[in-house]
Amino acid sequence: MDAIHLENLSFFAYHGLYEEEAQLGQRFIVDLTCWVDLEKASQTDAYEDTICYGALSKTVEKIVTTQRFNLIERLGGAICEGILQQDSRIQSVKVRVHKPGAPVPVACGAFSVEINRSRS
Repeated sequence: MDAIHLENLSFFAYHGLYEEEAQLGQRFIVDLTCWVDLEKASQTDAYEDTICYGALSKTVEKIVTTQRFNLIERLGGAICEGILQQDSRIQSVKVRVHKPGAPVPVACGAFSVEINRSRS
């Protein structure tokens, strides 16, 4: 199956367990892979035969910035649900949510979760 990748989408949002995270917010980075049959688009060179990357990124942005979740696991799940609802041609989706500023007691680059969903 072919894939469309969107990487390093960066958003400021208010997800997390702690009150400080809800008040101060922080940066979240999202990577998205959508598995879709791109054979027709690869032959026709026609916009309507592919998935709009801009629309995918706007869907992710809306979910990340207009809802609030305690867990990045739930945020990733919500993004998967939104992407699968957006276009029936998308067969599977993988979302990785990075939380570079996670409030943990050790120095690290970032924490992330990866959520994978497919149509039934």
